[in-house]
Amino acid sequence: MNASAAQADAFYREALEHGTVWSVRDAGGFPAPETPEGRAMPFWSLESRVQKIVESVPAYSGFEVVSIPLTDWRSRWLPGLERDGVRAGLNWSGSAASGYDLPPQDVERNLSAREKRR
Repeated sequence: MNASAAQADAFYREALEHGTVWSVRDAGGFPAPETPEGRAMPFWSLESRVQKIVESVPAYSGFEVVSIPLTDWRSRWLPGLERDGVRAGLNWSGSAASGYDLPPQDVERNLSAREKRR
């Protein structure tokens, strides 16, 4: 399993366990930078993960860390991302804050599959 796959796996496990998803915002709102697959909005499964990015990746310094209840994220955010054609970035990490960027419907399908195995 590569690092991005491991981060995505941790995202599903931790988000379901804690019932919270984390992101960042500034005065301009929530970032959705261009990636090789198109625009993606980053989300993390633990506050400590996103805090590390804000503290170590210059592009994210000055952003505010925001918690989102998992139920709201699944019922409102994922459909909104889908409608807007924006992918969900899962547990971006490293000096470039990168990782898996998946279509929102794939994220929901993966979360649902994980719930059934619990």
